[in-house]
Amino acid sequence: MSYFSAMVAAVPKDAKEAYIDHEAASWPLFAKAGALRQVAIWGEDVMHGQQTDFWRAVDASDDEIVACSWIEWPDRATADAAWGSLSPEAMPPMPFDGKRLIFGGFTPLYRAGTDRGGYYQAFITPVPTANRDAYAKLADHVYETMFAPNGCLGTVEAWAEDVPRGSATDFWRAVDAREGEEVVFAWTAWPDRATCDAAAEAMGAASSDEPHPEMPFDGMRMVWGGFVPVFDETA
Repeated sequence: MSYFSAMVAAVPKDAKEAYIDHEAASWPLFAKAGALRQVAIWGEDVMHGQQTDFWRAVDASDDEIVACSWIEWPDRATADAAWGSLSPEAMPPMPFDGKRLIFGGFTPLYRAGTDRGGYYQAFITPVPTANRDAYAKLADHVYETMFAPNGCLGTVEAWAEDVPRGSATDFWRAVDAREGEEVVFAWTAWPDRATCDAAAEAMGAASSDEPHPEMPFDGMRMVWGGFVPVFDETA
């Protein structure tokens, strides 16, 4: 089963090229260690929330942008072996504050379509452990009845497998996770932002006339935003 190492960082706005260069310099190391793919996406439409959001997740300042990235591995064993063999000295310098970087390992809970697109929406969601199956069922329902009919290319919902607690920031704090909850990191792929924005408008209009499905998580603490891809390499 595939396994994902996911990261979210606060990157200075003027360091976009340096961030892309960092991803490009990191990829050969990960590929040699067995990675299948590496993707980095740059914040374009990242909202500020009332309780949680991507900005708070990495304590981003006004002169920073939120960027997400993930590495796909064939399995967790390969990922663990790779991280164990890569020393900090071997990695290229980070053009952002690594102390505020949040990261973790996730296993796919639900996948549909393709996760390759020209625009992405990324999500971090706190889900009660007992609601894992209900969450997967809802993800399938939403994709098949709402996202796909409105142009979404595909989606990945990944369940926390090895997500460490950080001293300043982490995935748990990002969504104010409570006891008995796990974290889901997810993304949807779209052809472009225009398609995604039109879909959001269409889905909003349609849902106003229909009862909402029961949510197996607290949507008020879900974090989400729109991103453009800036790096995508496959082994």
